[in-house]
Amino acid sequence: MRLSDAIERFIKDMMVEDQQEEIDLKRNELAEYFHCAPSQINYVLSTRFTPDHGYVISSQRGGGGYIRIVRIVRETGDQLKYLLNERIGDSISANDAQIVCKQLAEHGTITADDAYLMIAATSQTAFSAPVPESMKDVLRARVLRCMLLSVMQRRSS
Repeated sequence: MRLSDAIERFIKDMMVEDQQEEIDLKRNELAEYFHCAPSQINYVLSTRFTPDHGYVISSQRGGGGYIRIVRIVRETGDQLKYLLNERIGDSISANDAQIVCKQLAEHGTITADDAYLMIAATSQTAFSAPVPESMKDVLRARVLRCMLLSVMQRRSS
């Protein structure tokens, strides 16, 4: 497991164990724990704990400074509207589609099996036809949107 993955997993496990929607951490203490540079902690926070991943980061600098990670909790209907209209929009890359699917599974909105299928259906491999990348992203968004709507309808039945 890569260091970035271990740091991410550690932080998420802390939130689950404490049953918290937010957690305060000290960057230097985390860096010390993982025997890495504080910039590695910054990298993980800036790439794995973004609004697209369902988190908001705030920080307080100074002697008693901290980093606060807050999990965004949306009502399922609001989350679906946000995903369909803002996050997915008219086009989405394979990487961003994968992030969305993993986030939904992590928050229990869809099952891990559903996420796995959605990731496969929106992957680079699935869209390896000789067409412009922009067209692939448009088609990928439509496929992902249809799958999400189908899963959400199935869950509400």
